[in-house]
Amino acid sequence: MNGAVRPETPVEEVMARAWTIPTDAPEADGTTAWDATTMCVVTARCADVVGTGWTYGPAACAQLVNSQLGGVVTGLDAMDPTRAFGAMVAAVRNDTRTGLAGYAVSAVDVALWDLKARLLGLSLPDLFGLVRDRVPVYGSGGFTTYDHEQLVGQLKGWTEGQGMTMVKIKIGESWGRAEGRDLERIAEARQAVGPGVELFVDANGAYTLKQALRVARRSAEHDLRWFEEPVSSDHLHELALLRGLLSAEVAAGEYSGDLFATRRLCESGAVDCLQVDATRCGGYTGWLRAAAVAAAYGLQVSAHCAPNLHAPVAGAATNARHLEWFHDHARIEAAVLDGALDPAGGWVEPDRSAPGHGYVFLPERADELAGG
Repeated sequence: MNGAVRPETPVEEVMARAWTIPTDAPEADGTTAWDATTMCVVTARCADVVGTGWTYGPAACAQLVNSQLGGVVTGLDAMDPTRAFGAMVAAVRNDTRTGLAGYAVSAVDVALWDLKARLLGLSLPDLFGLVRDRVPVYGSGGFTTYDHEQLVGQLKGWTEGQGMTMVKIKIGESWGRAEGRDLERIAEARQAVGPGVELFVDANGAYTLKQALRVARRSAEHDLRWFEEPVSSDHLHELALLRGLLSAEVAAGEYSGDLFATRRLCESGAVDCLQVDATRCGGYTGWLRAAAVAAAYGLQVSAHCAPNLHAPVAGAATNARHLEWFHDHARIEAAVLDGALDPAGGWVEPDRSAPGHGYVFLPERADELAGG
């Protein structure tokens, strides 16, 4: 502690473990395919109180936490997650702040905020300070690997089964080499949900600029409201051009791992709504900072994936629009988190009756899902 007074509430232990969990069906977007998702879970302990955080990324995230970040955070005051965040960012400078190291920092940051709230006997929503009690959600999945029955069944499950009024499907199949099928699936999705539901699409940056423009114009009759990464978010000038040409809102930002990337995306005029992912951008500390940057540019933010993790913080930002009820993550979280939220009615309401984020991670359930 370099001569400083030892905190009364030191972080005594930080540990991480990863589980690779098979999907319930083959999944793919415009650029990649997968049959499993890895969840890296971090616990941070002070005395007999434990905070929990997680990210979705390579199992190496857990190894990085155990070999490096745990030692950086241990001994710091559990009442000051922001100081721990700064120490972690400094520690991974030569490992590259964004990417795998950023995912690991994010999971630890979430665990530390959860730990602080539990030590104080407060819910995270109350610790952050809510501006709304409920957060709108949109159903997200519609993978390019789905056949007609799978696609329609999932969409109707969200709209008719859970009352959601916003849904999103993947397009840009095979790096944009299946435009015809993309257009057919957009039409199928619109027919399945009817005219009263907002239809979103996500190309994951698979299209060229002209392709994205062509698909959007040929889908005009289906009233697309949100076009996520029509081209790669690496090409901000093309995103900005499309934003000016399309009636659908242009969204991006899920790959922004720090405030500098967030600022560049905002100042380029490339998006109508900024996506922010707390499992990648630096946990709750990074998410709230990114939301503040977006607010300075007059932009709303949408929480990307990991719906239960985002619910406690999304209600704390005045410019938060909604959070993504991503099928893969929602399915896993419902199974391994005691206290996982129910999106019935198209909303989630963060739990204010329990300390921290209100969830208890069940490793035995994760073991079962992972087959271990």
